[in-house]
Amino acid sequence: MSLTFHDVSCTRGGRVLFAGLSFAVAAGEALAVRGPNGVGKSSLVRLAAGLVPPSAGRIERPERVALMHEGMALDHELPLGQALGYWAAIDGRADRVEAALDAVAMAELAEVPVRFLSTGQRRRAALARVIASDSVLWLLDEPANGLDVAAVARLGEAIAAHRAGGGAVLVATHVPVALPDAREILL
Repeated sequence: MSLTFHDVSCTRGGRVLFAGLSFAVAAGEALAVRGPNGVGKSSLVRLAAGLVPPSAGRIERPERVALMHEGMALDHELPLGQALGYWAAIDGRADRVEAALDAVAMAELAEVPVRFLSTGQRRRAALARVIASDSVLWLLDEPANGLDVAAVARLGEAIAAHRAGGGAVLVATHVPVALPDAREILL
């Protein structure tokens, strides 16, 4: 199943951010959402995740969705591997933690408490959580923020591998991220 917006509108704080937005992101596809600050990119991602309802229209999404946004949702006191393992176990994918850490080049930090990770390492940890979830749809809100050049390249590789395996990706971003053949929405 794909992510589909049917004539969706978003209103925040009494202000219409966008109206009548329709699109679909199917298996193997990517959609880049771009635009200036405050235009509604993060709100679109939150709508797609089901965290907020649209003010108009209808959204269809797969049952399994993985969200990466500014809030990391990893226990800061636990070692990284255990913190990721907690969520992976809930997703029924505890077996994917090691591969997810390898994908973001953080296997050597598995025993480091999350609170000691740098900004870029926290972003990579959040991506590892998405990878470990094995969700068909990835919703990535500014995934390259705080990443160095090598980590942005790994992000692009992870997205490409997910798409090649039949996954779909929606990326809201200011920073260029490798999304070959992606469609684009400019808000």
